[in-house]
Amino acid sequence: MLQFYLLAGCGALAVLAGWQAWQHRLERARAARDHALALERQREEIQARVLAQFQARQQAIFNSMIEGVLLLDEQGRVRMINDSLGKFFGLTTDIRGQTIMEAFRWHQLAALALRLQREKHVTGAELEIHRVRRRCWEVNAVVVTGDQGLEQGQLFVFHDVTRLKELENIRTEFVGNVSHELRTPLSLIKGFVETLLDGALRDPQQATRFLQKIDKHSDRLLFLIEDLLVISRLESGQAGLHLQQIDLRDLAQRVIEDIAAPAAARKTTIENNIPPHTVVWADTNRLQQVLFNLADNAIKYGKSEGCVTLSARESDGDKVEVSVADDGPGIPPESIGRVFERFYRVDRARSRESGGTGLGLAIVKHIVQAHGGEAWVQSTMQKGSTFFFTLPRKAGPPAGPAS
Repeated sequence: MLQFYLLAGCGALAVLAGWQAWQHRLERARAARDHALALERQREEIQARVLAQFQARQQAIFNSMIEGVLLLDEQGRVRMINDSLGKFFGLTTDIRGQTIMEAFRWHQLAALALRLQREKHVTGAELEIHRVRRRCWEVNAVVVTGDQGLEQGQLFVFHDVTRLKELENIRTEFVGNVSHELRTPLSLIKGFVETLLDGALRDPQQATRFLQKIDKHSDRLLFLIEDLLVISRLESGQAGLHLQQIDLRDLAQRVIEDIAAPAAARKTTIENNIPPHTVVWADTNRLQQVLFNLADNAIKYGKSEGCVTLSARESDGDKVEVSVADDGPGIPPESIGRVFERFYRVDRARSRESGGTGLGLAIVKHIVQAHGGEAWVQSTMQKGSTFFFTLPRKAGPPAGPAS
Protein backbone atom coordinates (compact mmCIF):
# COMPACT_ATOMS: atom_id res chain seq x y z
CA MET A 1 0.00 0.00 0.00
CA LEU A 2 2.85 2.33 0.87
CA GLN A 3 4.34 1.65 -2.52
CA PHE A 4 1.04 2.60 -4.14
CA TYR A 5 0.95 5.93 -2.32
CA LEU A 6 4.53 6.62 -3.26
CA LEU A 7 3.81 5.96 -6.93
CA ALA A 8 0.69 8.16 -6.80
CA GLY A 9 2.65 10.99 -5.18
CA CYS A 10 5.37 10.78 -7.82
CA GLY A 11 2.72 10.93 -10.54
CA ALA A 12 1.14 14.01 -8.99
CA LEU A 13 4.48 15.68 -8.75
CA ALA A 14 5.15 14.93 -12.40
CA VAL A 15 1.78 16.37 -13.40
CA LEU A 16 2.44 19.46 -11.30
CA ALA A 17 5.85 19.89 -12.84
CA GLY A 18 4.39 19.52 -16.32
CA TRP A 19 1.67 22.03 -15.56
CA GLN A 20 4.25 24.51 -14.23
CA ALA A 21 6.39 24.03 -17.33
CA TRP A 22 3.36 24.59 -19.53
CA GLN A 23 2.50 27.77 -17.59
CA HIS A 24 6.06 28.96 -17.94
CA ARG A 25 6.02 28.35 -21.70
CA LEU A 26 2.65 30.13 -21.91
CA GLU A 27 3.99 33.14 -20.03
CA ARG A 28 7.05 33.21 -22.28
CA ALA A 29 4.78 33.05 -25.35
CA ARG A 30 2.64 35.88 -23.98
CA ALA A 31 5.73 37.94 -23.21
CA ALA A 32 7.06 37.29 -26.69
CA ARG A 33 3.70 38.24 -28.20
CA ASP A 34 3.49 41.41 -26.09
CA HIS A 35 7.05 42.30 -27.06
CA ALA A 36 6.24 41.72 -30.72
CA LEU A 37 3.13 43.89 -30.41
CA ALA A 38 5.15 46.59 -28.68
CA LEU A 39 7.76 46.46 -31.42
CA GLU A 40 5.01 46.65 -34.06
CA ARG A 41 3.46 49.66 -32.35
CA GLN A 42 6.88 51.25 -32.05
CA ARG A 43 7.57 50.56 -35.73
CA GLU A 44 4.21 52.04 -36.72
CA GLU A 45 4.85 55.12 -34.55
CA ILE A 46 8.29 55.55 -36.11
CA GLN A 47 6.83 55.14 -39.59
CA ALA A 48 4.10 57.67 -38.76
CA ARG A 49 6.67 60.16 -37.45
CA VAL A 50 8.93 59.65 -40.47
CA LEU A 51 5.95 60.05 -42.80
CA ALA A 52 4.79 63.17 -40.94
CA GLN A 53 8.30 64.62 -41.05
CA PHE A 54 8.58 63.81 -44.74
CA GLN A 55 5.20 65.38 -45.47
CA ALA A 56 6.11 68.43 -43.36
CA ARG A 57 9.39 68.84 -45.22
CA GLN A 58 7.59 68.32 -48.51
CA GLN A 59 4.96 70.90 -47.55
CA ALA A 60 7.69 73.32 -46.42
CA ILE A 61 9.47 72.93 -49.75
CA PHE A 62 6.23 73.50 -51.66
CA ASN A 63 5.36 76.50 -49.47
CA SER A 64 8.74 78.08 -50.19
CA MET A 65 8.05 78.00 -53.94
CA ILE A 66 6.76 81.15 -55.63
CA GLU A 67 4.93 78.88 -58.07
CA GLY A 68 1.53 77.56 -57.08
CA VAL A 69 1.41 73.79 -56.40
CA LEU A 70 -1.73 71.66 -56.27
CA LEU A 71 -1.83 67.89 -55.66
CA LEU A 72 -5.01 65.88 -56.22
CA ASP A 73 -5.60 62.29 -55.10
CA GLU A 74 -6.79 59.44 -57.33
CA GLN A 75 -10.42 60.58 -56.88
CA GLY A 76 -9.63 64.11 -58.04
CA ARG A 77 -9.86 65.63 -54.56
CA VAL A 78 -7.39 68.09 -53.10
CA ARG A 79 -4.61 66.34 -51.21
CA MET A 80 -2.27 69.30 -50.84
CA ILE A 81 -2.00 72.99 -51.85
CA ASN A 82 0.94 75.30 -51.15
CA ASP A 83 0.86 78.80 -49.67
CA SER A 84 1.42 80.66 -52.96
CA LEU A 85 -1.71 79.25 -54.56
CA GLY A 86 -3.69 79.44 -51.34
CA LYS A 87 -2.88 83.14 -50.87
CA PHE A 88 -3.98 83.95 -54.39
CA PHE A 89 -7.40 82.38 -53.79
CA GLY A 90 -7.58 83.87 -50.30
CA LEU A 91 -8.17 80.48 -48.72
CA THR A 92 -8.80 80.62 -44.98
CA THR A 93 -10.15 77.09 -44.48
CA ASP A 94 -8.77 73.61 -45.14
CA ILE A 95 -9.89 72.53 -48.62
CA ARG A 96 -8.33 69.07 -48.51
CA GLY A 97 -10.81 66.45 -49.59
CA GLN A 98 -12.73 68.86 -51.83
CA THR A 99 -12.98 68.68 -55.62
CA ILE A 100 -11.60 71.42 -57.86
CA MET A 101 -15.02 72.95 -58.40
CA GLU A 102 -15.85 72.81 -54.68
CA ALA A 103 -12.54 74.41 -53.71
CA PHE A 104 -11.94 76.94 -56.52
CA ARG A 105 -15.03 77.25 -58.75
CA TRP A 106 -12.59 77.31 -61.67
CA HIS A 107 -14.03 75.65 -64.76
CA GLN A 108 -10.81 75.98 -66.79
CA LEU A 109 -8.82 74.07 -64.18
CA ALA A 110 -11.49 71.35 -63.97
CA ALA A 111 -11.33 71.00 -67.77
CA LEU A 112 -7.53 70.77 -67.57
CA ALA A 113 -7.80 67.96 -65.01
CA LEU A 114 -10.06 66.01 -67.40
CA ARG A 115 -7.59 66.61 -70.22
CA LEU A 116 -4.76 65.37 -68.00
CA GLN A 117 -6.61 62.10 -67.39
CA ARG A 118 -6.48 61.47 -71.15
CA GLU A 119 -3.00 62.80 -71.98
CA LYS A 120 -1.17 61.98 -68.69
CA HIS A 121 1.10 65.00 -69.17
CA VAL A 122 0.27 68.63 -70.06
CA THR A 123 2.88 71.35 -70.62
CA GLY A 124 2.40 75.09 -71.05
CA ALA A 125 -1.38 75.25 -70.68
CA GLU A 126 -2.55 78.85 -70.26
CA LEU A 127 -5.38 79.59 -67.84
CA GLU A 128 -6.99 82.92 -66.96
CA ILE A 129 -8.99 83.89 -63.94
CA HIS A 130 -10.59 87.17 -62.94
CA ARG A 131 -10.59 88.23 -59.34
CA VAL A 132 -9.83 91.87 -58.55
CA ARG A 133 -7.90 91.95 -61.81
CA ARG A 134 -7.16 89.56 -64.63
CA ARG A 135 -4.50 86.98 -63.79
CA CYS A 136 -2.79 84.63 -66.24
CA TRP A 137 -1.17 81.31 -65.35
CA GLU A 138 0.99 78.89 -67.29
CA VAL A 139 0.28 75.43 -65.91
CA ASN A 140 2.33 72.24 -66.20
CA ALA A 141 0.61 69.08 -65.00
CA VAL A 142 1.43 65.39 -64.72
CA VAL A 143 -0.28 62.21 -63.52
CA VAL A 144 1.41 60.80 -60.37
CA THR A 145 1.94 57.01 -60.42
CA GLY A 146 3.00 54.54 -57.73
CA ASP A 147 5.44 51.60 -57.73
CA GLN A 148 2.98 49.35 -59.56
CA GLY A 149 2.35 51.99 -62.22
CA LEU A 150 -1.10 52.71 -60.78
CA GLU A 151 -2.33 56.30 -60.90
CA GLN A 152 -2.27 57.92 -57.48
CA GLY A 153 -3.26 61.49 -58.36
CA GLN A 154 -2.46 64.60 -60.36
CA LEU A 155 0.18 67.28 -59.76
CA PHE A 156 -0.26 70.86 -61.08
CA VAL A 157 2.41 73.58 -61.02
CA PHE A 158 1.20 77.15 -61.69
CA HIS A 159 3.53 79.87 -63.01
CA ASP A 160 2.08 83.40 -62.73
CA VAL A 161 2.70 85.03 -66.13
CA THR A 162 0.37 88.00 -65.59
CA ARG A 163 3.21 90.53 -65.61
CA LEU A 164 4.71 89.00 -68.75
CA LYS A 165 1.33 89.23 -70.49
CA GLU A 166 0.95 92.84 -69.36
CA LEU A 167 4.43 93.70 -70.65
CA GLU A 168 3.67 91.98 -73.94
CA ASN A 169 0.48 94.02 -74.27
CA ILE A 170 2.40 97.19 -73.42
CA ARG A 171 5.03 96.34 -76.04
CA THR A 172 2.39 95.63 -78.68
CA GLU A 173 0.53 98.84 -77.85
CA PHE A 174 3.78 100.81 -77.82
CA VAL A 175 4.85 99.51 -81.24
CA GLY A 176 1.39 100.30 -82.60
CA ASN A 177 1.44 103.82 -81.15
CA VAL A 178 4.95 104.56 -82.42
CA SER A 179 4.03 103.27 -85.87
CA HIS A 180 0.96 105.48 -85.93
CA GLU A 181 2.80 108.55 -84.64
CA LEU A 182 5.55 108.09 -87.23
CA ARG A 183 3.19 107.24 -90.08
CA THR A 184 1.02 110.36 -89.69
CA PRO A 185 3.69 113.05 -90.25
CA LEU A 186 5.51 110.89 -92.82
CA SER A 187 2.30 110.48 -94.83
CA LEU A 188 1.69 114.24 -94.74
CA ILE A 189 5.27 115.00 -95.75
CA LYS A 190 5.06 112.52 -98.61
CA GLY A 191 1.74 114.04 -99.75
CA PHE A 192 3.13 117.57 -99.78
CA VAL A 193 6.26 116.45 -101.66
CA GLU A 194 4.16 114.67 -104.28
CA THR A 195 2.01 117.77 -104.69
CA LEU A 196 5.10 119.91 -105.18
CA LEU A 197 6.50 117.49 -107.74
CA ASP A 198 3.18 117.45 -109.58
CA GLY A 199 3.46 121.19 -110.31
CA ALA A 200 2.86 123.12 -107.12
CA LEU A 201 6.57 123.89 -107.00
CA ARG A 202 6.03 126.39 -109.87
CA ASP A 203 3.60 128.39 -107.72
CA PRO A 204 5.86 130.26 -105.24
CA GLN A 205 3.06 131.04 -102.78
CA GLN A 206 1.73 127.49 -102.71
CA ALA A 207 5.23 126.00 -102.69
CA THR A 208 6.17 128.11 -99.68
CA ARG A 209 3.05 126.99 -97.81
CA PHE A 210 3.74 123.33 -98.54
CA LEU A 211 7.39 123.62 -97.55
CA GLN A 212 6.35 125.21 -94.25
CA LYS A 213 4.04 122.23 -93.66
CA ILE A 214 6.89 119.84 -94.47
CA ASP A 215 9.16 121.70 -92.04
CA LYS A 216 6.50 121.57 -89.30
CA HIS A 217 5.93 117.83 -89.62
CA SER A 218 9.67 117.17 -89.92
CA ASP A 219 10.08 118.90 -86.55
CA ARG A 220 7.28 116.75 -85.18
CA LEU A 221 9.16 113.63 -86.29
CA LEU A 222 12.37 114.93 -84.77
CA PHE A 223 10.69 115.71 -81.44
CA LEU A 224 9.08 112.27 -81.36
CA ILE A 225 12.38 110.49 -82.00
CA GLU A 226 14.19 112.61 -79.40
CA ASP A 227 11.48 111.87 -76.80
CA LEU A 228 11.65 108.16 -77.58
CA LEU A 229 15.42 108.22 -77.05
CA VAL A 230 14.98 110.06 -73.74
CA ILE A 231 12.42 107.51 -72.53
CA SER A 232 14.69 104.64 -73.59
CA ARG A 233 17.72 106.06 -71.75
CA LEU A 234 15.68 106.76 -68.61
CA GLU A 235 14.12 103.28 -68.52
CA SER A 236 17.46 101.55 -69.08
CA GLY A 237 19.21 103.66 -66.44
CA GLN A 238 21.66 105.01 -69.03
CA ALA A 239 20.59 108.63 -68.58
CA GLY A 240 23.18 109.67 -66.01
CA LEU A 241 22.04 112.42 -63.66
CA HIS A 242 24.40 115.27 -62.78
CA LEU A 243 23.00 116.05 -59.36
CA GLN A 244 23.64 119.35 -57.61
CA GLN A 245 21.91 121.94 -55.48
CA ILE A 246 19.49 123.98 -57.58
CA ASP A 247 17.55 127.13 -56.74
CA LEU A 248 14.11 126.01 -57.84
CA ARG A 249 12.59 129.48 -58.17
CA ASP A 250 15.38 130.68 -60.46
CA LEU A 251 15.10 127.59 -62.67
CA ALA A 252 11.31 127.96 -62.87
CA GLN A 253 11.74 131.60 -63.94
CA ARG A 254 14.01 130.53 -66.80
CA VAL A 255 11.36 128.02 -67.92
CA ILE A 256 8.70 130.75 -67.83
CA GLU A 257 10.87 132.89 -70.09
CA ASP A 258 11.33 129.95 -72.50
CA ILE A 259 7.57 129.47 -72.93
CA ALA A 260 6.67 133.14 -73.02
CA ALA A 261 5.80 133.00 -76.75
CA PRO A 262 3.19 130.18 -76.62
CA ALA A 263 1.81 131.70 -73.41
CA ALA A 264 1.39 135.06 -75.12
CA ALA A 265 -0.28 133.39 -78.12
CA ARG A 266 -3.02 131.99 -75.82
CA LYS A 267 -2.97 135.09 -73.58
CA THR A 268 -2.07 132.88 -70.62
CA THR A 269 -0.64 134.38 -67.45
CA ILE A 270 2.16 132.41 -65.76
CA GLU A 271 2.83 132.98 -62.07
CA ASN A 272 5.97 131.88 -60.24
CA ASN A 273 4.84 131.32 -56.64
CA ILE A 274 7.85 129.21 -55.64
CA PRO A 275 9.35 130.72 -52.45
CA PRO A 276 12.81 132.28 -52.80
CA HIS A 277 15.80 130.12 -51.86
CA THR A 278 13.88 126.87 -52.33
CA VAL A 279 16.75 124.43 -52.95
CA VAL A 280 16.47 120.92 -54.38
CA TRP A 281 19.02 118.22 -55.19
CA ALA A 282 18.56 117.47 -58.88
CA ASP A 283 19.91 117.45 -62.43
CA THR A 284 19.44 120.95 -63.84
CA ASN A 285 18.67 119.95 -67.44
CA ARG A 286 16.31 117.12 -66.48
CA LEU A 287 14.44 119.24 -63.93
CA GLN A 288 14.13 122.03 -66.47
CA GLN A 289 12.64 119.49 -68.89
CA VAL A 290 10.09 118.42 -66.25
CA LEU A 291 9.00 121.99 -65.51
CA PHE A 292 8.91 122.87 -69.21
CA ASN A 293 6.75 119.84 -70.12
CA LEU A 294 4.27 120.50 -67.32
CA ALA A 295 4.03 124.26 -67.94
CA ASP A 296 3.80 123.77 -71.71
CA ASN A 297 0.96 121.25 -71.23
CA ALA A 298 -0.82 123.64 -68.86
CA ILE A 299 -0.71 126.36 -71.53
CA LYS A 300 -1.79 124.04 -74.37
CA TYR A 301 -4.64 122.33 -72.56
CA GLY A 302 -5.68 125.08 -70.15
CA LYS A 303 -8.25 127.63 -71.15
CA SER A 304 -7.40 130.60 -73.33
CA GLU A 305 -6.63 133.75 -71.31
CA GLY A 306 -6.19 131.48 -68.29
CA CYS A 307 -3.57 131.29 -65.57
CA VAL A 308 -0.77 128.78 -64.91
CA THR A 309 0.80 128.72 -61.45
CA LEU A 310 4.10 127.17 -60.37
CA SER A 311 4.36 126.48 -56.63
CA ALA A 312 6.47 124.53 -54.15
CA ARG A 313 6.45 123.59 -50.46
CA GLU A 314 8.43 121.41 -48.09
CA SER A 315 7.10 117.86 -47.81
CA ASP A 316 8.03 114.94 -45.56
CA GLY A 317 11.06 116.65 -44.09
CA ASP A 318 13.70 115.96 -46.74
CA LYS A 319 11.58 116.51 -49.83
CA VAL A 320 10.08 119.40 -51.75
CA GLU A 321 6.66 119.08 -53.37
CA VAL A 322 6.41 121.04 -56.63
CA SER A 323 3.15 121.73 -58.44
CA VAL A 324 2.04 123.20 -61.78
CA ALA A 325 -1.63 124.21 -61.83
CA ASP A 326 -3.97 125.46 -64.55
CA ASP A 327 -7.59 126.62 -64.55
CA GLY A 328 -8.60 124.71 -67.68
CA PRO A 329 -11.38 122.20 -68.35
CA GLY A 330 -9.85 119.50 -66.14
CA ILE A 331 -9.22 115.81 -66.71
CA PRO A 332 -12.05 113.22 -66.68
CA PRO A 333 -11.87 110.87 -63.66
CA GLU A 334 -11.44 107.79 -65.89
CA SER A 335 -8.27 109.34 -67.38
CA ILE A 336 -6.57 110.39 -64.14
CA GLY A 337 -4.79 107.05 -63.71
CA ARG A 338 -3.52 106.96 -67.30
CA VAL A 339 -2.22 110.45 -68.09
CA PHE A 340 1.40 109.43 -67.39
CA GLU A 341 1.22 106.52 -69.85
CA ARG A 342 3.17 106.81 -73.09
CA PHE A 343 1.04 108.14 -75.97
CA TYR A 344 -2.10 108.37 -73.83
CA ARG A 345 -4.15 111.43 -74.77
CA VAL A 346 -7.23 112.74 -72.99
CA ASP A 347 -8.26 114.75 -76.05
CA ARG A 348 -6.70 113.19 -79.15
CA ALA A 349 -7.98 115.79 -81.59
CA ARG A 350 -6.63 118.68 -79.55
CA SER A 351 -3.33 116.87 -78.97
CA ARG A 352 -2.83 116.35 -82.71
CA GLU A 353 -3.61 120.03 -83.30
CA SER A 354 -1.10 121.15 -80.68
CA GLY A 355 1.60 118.91 -82.17
CA GLY A 356 2.51 117.04 -78.98
CA THR A 357 4.28 113.69 -79.13
CA GLY A 358 2.21 112.07 -76.35
CA LEU A 359 5.39 111.33 -74.38
CA GLY A 360 5.77 114.51 -72.32
CA LEU A 361 4.13 113.28 -69.12
CA ALA A 362 5.76 109.85 -69.40
CA ILE A 363 9.13 111.60 -69.53
CA VAL A 364 8.15 113.69 -66.49
CA LYS A 365 7.30 110.55 -64.51
CA HIS A 366 10.54 108.76 -65.42
CA ILE A 367 12.76 111.77 -64.65
CA VAL A 368 11.08 112.30 -61.27
CA GLN A 369 11.40 108.61 -60.41
CA ALA A 370 15.08 108.67 -61.41
CA HIS A 371 15.51 111.38 -58.74
CA GLY A 372 13.79 109.18 -56.15
CA GLY A 373 10.52 111.15 -56.22
CA GLU A 374 7.00 110.49 -57.43
CA ALA A 375 4.55 112.29 -59.74
CA TRP A 376 0.75 112.47 -59.64
CA VAL A 377 -2.17 114.65 -60.71
CA GLN A 378 -5.36 116.02 -59.16
CA SER A 379 -8.12 117.48 -61.27
CA THR A 380 -11.67 118.80 -61.03
CA MET A 381 -13.77 119.07 -64.17
CA GLN A 382 -14.30 122.67 -65.32
CA LYS A 383 -11.98 123.94 -62.58
CA GLY A 384 -8.53 122.83 -63.71
CA SER A 385 -5.72 120.37 -63.06
CA THR A 386 -2.67 120.37 -60.81
CA PHE A 387 0.36 118.18 -61.50
CA PHE A 388 2.58 117.41 -58.51
CA PHE A 389 6.03 115.89 -58.14
CA THR A 390 8.55 115.54 -55.33
CA LEU A 391 12.31 116.02 -55.25
CA PRO A 392 14.94 115.56 -52.53
CA ARG A 393 16.16 118.66 -50.71
CA LYS A 394 19.67 117.33 -50.17
CA ALA A 395 22.05 114.65 -51.35
CA GLY A 396 21.03 111.08 -50.64
CA PRO A 397 21.74 107.55 -51.92
CA PRO A 398 21.66 107.35 -55.72
CA ALA A 399 18.26 106.45 -57.13
CA GLY A 400 17.83 103.33 -59.23
CA PRO A 401 16.70 103.28 -62.85
CA ALA A 402 13.25 104.67 -63.47
CA SER A 403 10.58 102.03 -63.80
